[in-house]
Amino acid sequence: MPVSIDEFESGDLPGEPSVPEQVVAYLYRHRDKAFTRSEIAGAIDEAPNTVGTALSRLKDRDLVRHRGAYWAVAADERRVAAAYDLHAAGERLDERDGGIDPAEWDEAAPDGPHPSERDED
Repeated sequence: MPVSIDEFESGDLPGEPSVPEQVVAYLYRHRDKAFTRSEIAGAIDEAPNTVGTALSRLKDRDLVRHRGAYWAVAADERRVAAAYDLHAAGERLDERDGGIDPAEWDEAAPDGPHPSERDED
């Protein structure tokens, strides 16, 4: 099956875990420690800048924590597990319907949390 040139260039080829997936999996396996971006990059054999981008995006989604030069998986392990479960379900759907266009998905995503996720005052 051919892949798009964007997938080819980014290295996110079908069947291979993405850099964000690798980062979360690595940090989760070592959840009793925090690591620098370079240490994570070396451990998962990816470029530090690529890992840095993934870490920033994962932080925006509250899946990792950041302090100084160090990164760790989010303290809320249920949130991390729920994100993984949602991702796995999406992967199964992709296999069935030909996939979801990430750009369309991002455009449709709300800017803020769902009302059920907001703190009650």
